[in-house]
Amino acid sequence: MKKKGNINVQTENIFPIIKQFLYSDNEIFLRELVSNAVDATQKLKTLKSVGELSTDLSKLRVEVILDKDKKTITIRDNGIGMTGDEVEKYINQIAFSGAEEFVNKYKDKDSKNSIIGHFGLGFYSSFMVSDNVEIITKSQIPNSKAVKWSCDGSPNYNMGEISKKTKGTDVVLHISEDSSEFLEEARLTTILNKYCKFLPVEIKFGQKSEFIDDPKGKKDKDGNVEKIEKKVDNIINNTKPAWTKRPANLKESHYKEFYKELYPMEFNDPLFHIHLNVDFPFNLTGILYFPKLKNNLEVQKNKINLYSNQVFITDNVENIVPDFLTLLHGVIDSPDIPLNVSRSYLQADSNVKKISGHISKKVADKLNSMFKKDRKDFEAKWDDIRVFIEYGMLTDEKFYDKSSKFSLYKTTDSSYYTFEEYLEKISKTNNNKDDKTIILYTNDSNEQHNFVSNAKDRGYDVLELSGPLVSHLISKIESKETNVQFARVDSDTIDKLIDKGDSNKSKLTDKEIEKLKKLFEDTVEKPKFTVQVENLSVKDDPIIITQSEFMRRMKEQQMVGGGGMQMFGDMPESFNLVVNSNHEIIHKIATEKTKKKKTDILNQVLDLALLSKGMLKGKDLTDFIKRSVKLID
Repeated sequence: MKKKGNINVQTENIFPIIKQFLYSDNEIFLRELVSNAVDATQKLKTLKSVGELSTDLSKLRVEVILDKDKKTITIRDNGIGMTGDEVEKYINQIAFSGAEEFVNKYKDKDSKNSIIGHFGLGFYSSFMVSDNVEIITKSQIPNSKAVKWSCDGSPNYNMGEISKKTKGTDVVLHISEDSSEFLEEARLTTILNKYCKFLPVEIKFGQKSEFIDDPKGKKDKDGNVEKIEKKVDNIINNTKPAWTKRPANLKESHYKEFYKELYPMEFNDPLFHIHLNVDFPFNLTGILYFPKLKNNLEVQKNKINLYSNQVFITDNVENIVPDFLTLLHGVIDSPDIPLNVSRSYLQADSNVKKISGHISKKVADKLNSMFKKDRKDFEAKWDDIRVFIEYGMLTDEKFYDKSSKFSLYKTTDSSYYTFEEYLEKISKTNNNKDDKTIILYTNDSNEQHNFVSNAKDRGYDVLELSGPLVSHLISKIESKETNVQFARVDSDTIDKLIDKGDSNKSKLTDKEIEKLKKLFEDTVEKPKFTVQVENLSVKDDPIIITQSEFMRRMKEQQMVGGGGMQMFGDMPESFNLVVNSNHEIIHKIATEKTKKKKTDILNQVLDLALLSKGMLKGKDLTDFIKRSVKLID
């Protein structure tokens, strides 16, 4: 049988369109052809299972063969093969409906993401890198004739019967000059490792060396059996990766080994994992790993790989999982995720949203289970996963609701509480006169040590809330819990932050207070500082520098992104300088008659306050040091 003909398409532009627009990267050709070859072996398994074939399935394999001299790449399988009629059906008639409509849509590059469905065009990706493509195939059906098909990238093809001993299919690519990069072994190895690392059928690519004990038993000078080099088949894939197995059959060590297989350059073990295994209402398997995040949000978001039936699709899973879960590592595999014709782009689809929601729920359930099972262990991991959970609380409403069961809040005494537990703990001490429970917090207990101490001396607890998301998080909580209000310990004097209705009487007269205020206003930098004279406790510092919770929080949110108007990010920093009229030193400044002595004391105590906030720099710091040395003398 010899035959010439035209591939059944409605336009001669189909191949240029495939080459230019169909695939985002021309290296995809190898994924498509190897995947097709694997499909051919899987079809053989199906026919065997229903009793239509009695073929031996123990040696199913796909082989990628590089011949640099002939400038060819061959993808060989011993799968189901094709008859001449099947080549006519599957190759010569491009397997999609509405070819004309398809072509028109693909003329516009921007429309490629809107094409939905499985069009059977994977084979044609071979023309992106080839001047000529040959198919040499023999069906597993008894008494079938082998067929050779060839095409030079035009709609014209040649097909005829040939002699072929083995059953299965060879696809031979004659690589074009401008794609010569694919004739390099290292390049093909990289592509195979990327796309075919976990395919369910062995993929052979050349051979590799192994060193084994000399079968003749020769020994070296130390008496050890000598090693000899042996060439063995280079199998590039793990046909049964961990996510395809039942969780009950895996130990913790298996999950860690698989993590190393996924990320050989990662030095830290993951904190824990979640094994996804769903078969209704959609098929979904996978393993998600929790890395150590600390306070770092600047992590790679391309560490989750999406597979479809063990074929790698993409590491951009932002449409598959909620945004906060993109901080995780691992694998998701689902044949139900809708892909466009090139399998390189995800489609907007209700299934995607269902899958995303289910993954989020599974993560929340796992965290809650860990918390309930071993709270101490969960607390030990908290600092490493806190940012991840906070990110989820901010970006996923359902996750926020579920997180109340396991999200923790740590005090400066290193005690951990859920939000409900903490509210109960402080409800009797941290109420102000507006019936709101004030939650004091610090973002740096060392830097704000004095403020924290003042709060604790009055019997108040202080939370440690640090990291880039804190300002957004506490605003979110306040919007949900309208009976609470967060206040950083250095945002005002402690007696104003938690107002008990008590008031101290000033040692100074109103006239002295007025003069004192003007004296400080004439000394400090304007408008950076707003001077306030208050009747604080004699135990409080002479000068306390605070910053408005509202203004500081708006600026922090602006820096991280969102939350507040741009105007807050552009406004200069401003502080309140609170002068304690009841402190002995302030009383001395107010009543001192000698101008120079009054000025020296004022500058010294003011510089001490600035120094405590890390705000004394340059010449002012030098002058302070010199003045302090003189005072010591």
